[in-house]
Amino acid sequence: MRIYLAGPDVFLPDAAAIAAAKKEICARHGMTGVFPLDPVQDPAAEAAADRFMKIYLWNEAHIRSCDAMAANLTPFRGPSADAGTVFEIGFMRALGRPVMGYANAAASFRDRTLAFLGDAARRREEPDEWEDAEGLHLENFGLQDNLMIDGGILASGGHIVTRAVPEERRWSDLGAFEECIAALASARQN
Repeated sequence: MRIYLAGPDVFLPDAAAIAAAKKEICARHGMTGVFPLDPVQDPAAEAAADRFMKIYLWNEAHIRSCDAMAANLTPFRGPSADAGTVFEIGFMRALGRPVMGYANAAASFRDRTLAFLGDAARRREEPDEWEDAEGLHLENFGLQDNLMIDGGILASGGHIVTRAVPEERRWSDLGAFEECIAALASARQN
């Protein structure tokens, strides 16, 4: 079973080390981890003139070649998951393949958004409802992230693992990731 390792990990200064650690975890569970930076043969990508299109097409080729996805939903540059990762989740979901999600952040999306907004958040008249400075309502479903992200993962047969980890280990702690991989391995055996 090939697992696409989605997430903002490609931006980390130690991306290669994180990729190797994740691939080792996958191998221990009898699966092959596919990192976005792994080489891939794709004629469309090779023909693309712009570097960003090459990268997009390489990642799309990787996703198409995989049986499932493990997506890092740890908030990235704000209260929500990385936008590229969110697209990849939707792409894998459209292919009808399982997606597992994990985040090294245990607070709900609403609570992280309130912290991000700080003084710009205002209570609405409804109990425990909030809005931003523009009067836009904040989601309050108690979910890990936006309802479309959580819903897509759950509808694929996957689930989301969250853990509170110290800030300095936010990108390196792979406990929740391993729990996702173990769940995929278990589902494969059943």
